[in-house]
Amino acid sequence: MTRKNQTLGEFIIENQASFKYSSGELSRLINSIRLAAKVVNHEVNKAGLVDIIGAVGDTNIQGEDQQKLDVYANEKFIQTLTKRNIVCGIASEEEDDFISINSQDENNQNKYVVLIDPLDGSSNIDVNVSVGTIFSVYRRVTPVGTPVTLADFLQKGSKQVAAGYVIYGTSTMLVYTTGDGVNGFTLNPAIGTFYLSHPNMQFPKDGKIYSVNEGNYIHFPQGIKNYIKYCQQEEGDRPYTSRYIGSLVSDFHRNMIKGGIYLYPKSSMNSNGKLRLLYECNPMAFLAEQANGKSSDGFTRTLDVEPTELHQRVPFVCGSKNMVEKCEEFMRNSK
Repeated sequence: MTRKNQTLGEFIIENQASFKYSSGELSRLINSIRLAAKVVNHEVNKAGLVDIIGAVGDTNIQGEDQQKLDVYANEKFIQTLTKRNIVCGIASEEEDDFISINSQDENNQNKYVVLIDPLDGSSNIDVNVSVGTIFSVYRRVTPVGTPVTLADFLQKGSKQVAAGYVIYGTSTMLVYTTGDGVNGFTLNPAIGTFYLSHPNMQFPKDGKIYSVNEGNYIHFPQGIKNYIKYCQQEEGDRPYTSRYIGSLVSDFHRNMIKGGIYLYPKSSMNSNGKLRLLYECNPMAFLAEQANGKSSDGFTRTLDVEPTELHQRVPFVCGSKNMVEKCEEFMRNSK
């Protein structure tokens, strides 16, 4: 039963039977993410007061400058998930390779792997714009009792058993799905508890917001250019409003509530797109579909893409169903 003002802990317990696998292990995993999110939230909210903003001088596997909070968030999520003995493997956008975790039970008895973007939008930290954490959960495909392998992480998005994000904004929210709808929980910082504030979140079928970095317009495929021009035409309920924060979590969250489309296509600068399939696109696509939205690369459903590498990049179009389908129509017609 879903009721407002439930704590996240109460919600997890009461809805455990709706999980595809109700061993309790997945519930404990979500609880661990909740704990790590509270720790990271505390640190994010101190940005500017202590020396935690700015770059550390290193780059991650993507070749991107690592921010101090990137490193901090990465460490906290890995520590929390490892110490609580819940998962058998973790892959992070900030790590070169996956991490195999030896269960302290007998021989790696844990069944889940987690893929995580510890701090999405971290380049916005210095200017006090919302950032977030994105996570994705799969059941391992290799035998329980053996170390995890790359195959456990290179699964189609349709195989996810849970996914979600934490948004550290004007309020801190944890939004997640286990394949039975999407629910959002807001942190009460006074007592450190997440409460159900947004039950059964849904994308409106249509929206009036398009989110894309129009500064890269010249580099986009013709189909995307044509769709952007369509969004700007004065006809019917158009032109749409352009809103782009540059933090996937923030743009997605706004569009899910208000109705809209998010576009990060391939370009002449990034021939495969820029967003990571496993850490960003798959979890957001799972959330979108569970919230009556849609996601694709412009042609193929995101959750059907077969991953071939840990840090694979793909084009990404996601949001209100009718808007995504209209964009796909422009893409098909421009081939």
